[in-house]
Amino acid sequence: MTAEFTERETLTWDGFGRATRDLAREIVASAFEPEVVVAIARGGLLPAGAIAYGLGAKNCGAINMEFYTGIGTVLDAPQVLPPELDMNYLDGRRVLLVDDVADSGRTLRMAVDMLRDKGADVRSVTIYEKPSTIIHPDYVWKATDLWIDFPWSARGTVVEEDSGAEASA
Repeated sequence: MTAEFTERETLTWDGFGRATRDLAREIVASAFEPEVVVAIARGGLLPAGAIAYGLGAKNCGAINMEFYTGIGTVLDAPQVLPPELDMNYLDGRRVLLVDDVADSGRTLRMAVDMLRDKGADVRSVTIYEKPSTIIHPDYVWKATDLWIDFPWSARGTVVEEDSGAEASA
């Protein structure tokens, strides 16, 4: 681990519950009524489900994307992975796009552009936003410049845990 990431923002499960409930309330207060909640997988899956429950939204989907490969390590550009979301269904619909964090913002920007190109009316929401992001989500719970330990990923995989290997974020 580099010195750059020694101080961290830690989100607990209780904090996650507060964050997603607060975000759902903010979305309701803004009068945006999404017809579809779309997660950016994997980081946006749990927040999307919790926010969808908070909004009473039942129509959910996911865009599978990869950009971060480890703490502070990224691919050259975000990549869409299979299986693909039915983008034609989203044409003309109000879509709430959910991710865990807008860090560089490149993944979020790509996903927003993809959905808008398909005719969707898109609003984005993240639990966290970093100062370096190139896109500012419509709804954000908290800003931070620290590396974030999320409760679902901070311990690494069970394979790593069972093998005694050090967990990666």
